[in-house]
Amino acid sequence: MSNESGHIAENIVHFARVLRRAGVPIGPRQVLDAIEAVKRAGIRSESDLYWALHTTLICTHDRAEIFDQAFQVFWRDPRMLERMMALMLPELTTPLEEPDEQTSRRLAEALMNPDSVPQSPPEPNIEIDARETMSAAEILRTKDFEQMSASEIAEARRALSKLRLKYDQVLTRRTRPAAHGPQVDMRATLRASLRAGDIIPLRRRERRHRPPPLVVLCDISGSMSVYARTFLHFLHALTNDRDRVHTFLFGTRLTHVTRQLDHKDVDDALSAVSNSVEDWDGGTRIGETLRRFNVDWARRVLGQGATVLLVTDGLDRDGASGLEAEISRLHRASRRLIWLNPLLRYDGFEPKALGIKTMLPHVDEFRAVHNVASLHELVATLSAPEKKWPTAA
Repeated sequence: MSNESGHIAENIVHFARVLRRAGVPIGPRQVLDAIEAVKRAGIRSESDLYWALHTTLICTHDRAEIFDQAFQVFWRDPRMLERMMALMLPELTTPLEEPDEQTSRRLAEALMNPDSVPQSPPEPNIEIDARETMSAAEILRTKDFEQMSASEIAEARRALSKLRLKYDQVLTRRTRPAAHGPQVDMRATLRASLRAGDIIPLRRRERRHRPPPLVVLCDISGSMSVYARTFLHFLHALTNDRDRVHTFLFGTRLTHVTRQLDHKDVDDALSAVSNSVEDWDGGTRIGETLRRFNVDWARRVLGQGATVLLVTDGLDRDGASGLEAEISRLHRASRRLIWLNPLLRYDGFEPKALGIKTMLPHVDEFRAVHNVASLHELVATLSAPEKKWPTAA
């Protein structure tokens, strides 16, 4: 019995490693809980094993799909592994028996060593009309972060690190000397008259343009995990490219991570962020975290016409308690409030959740953020001149 239990424990540890390589966040504590749950529940049927592992290793609904695929491969259906290995080949000559979702590619990478993938024979030199095909870069731009393989996510993060807000400028009330400015600078003109003779030159000024403060409130709950971790690479690039970028992460609590993202090296920055945040992949209390921001931080970071990016799917664990008052207060204090929601990637999206219904009337823009192309569109929107917004101080 002890040898059998030992083999079961080893298999559970290996299964957890497969899930972790496929992108499911699993820690040592969860693995120990899974082993203990299987020992206590026993293995009278496959269903007992499935639910013992599911309840201890999977904490959010969006991870259930890849867990099901991994369970079939690892515990029940060895032939499925062969079909998933075919997905890793450069070319498929026959269709799969059962077409799988695109998350299967990530699972295939997690199950296999890249060195063990069979090498395809040399391909004949065939000319292909490029006008009828889509480039790999274009596919990467439009592919959902949730459906990307590990290598594709790394490539997407490198692309996001190059994004810049080049033309994000607002007109301020402050002025600067200008040869042909619209305003006469009387003080400078009087000083110049002391050095001039009969002709007094008029000194002129013009109003100054300056990038507005950018405040980011990013949801790091379980349903937002993949998008939040990828979006942080974009925020790191912005933080190191311009001043007055303030980043806050929230799940069940609010954490200010601007100093951590200020590291020049992206790996050091994200490591510092990970060590500072205690509520990764948990629930979401949007109303409470917005209240903490409005009370503790709004006066410090929302001055001078700040633009606010709210990155969340709007699924609130507290049932939108106190949310309307806090989102309304945030909207009034910001020059521009943009809500970025990955759920908008679905064509049939409808604002049915109570949190989404509550926040939607209080935002200036409602945009999708789920792939590289959507972030390029966001950069273009933020960089475009907006004449309708009030002037910054």
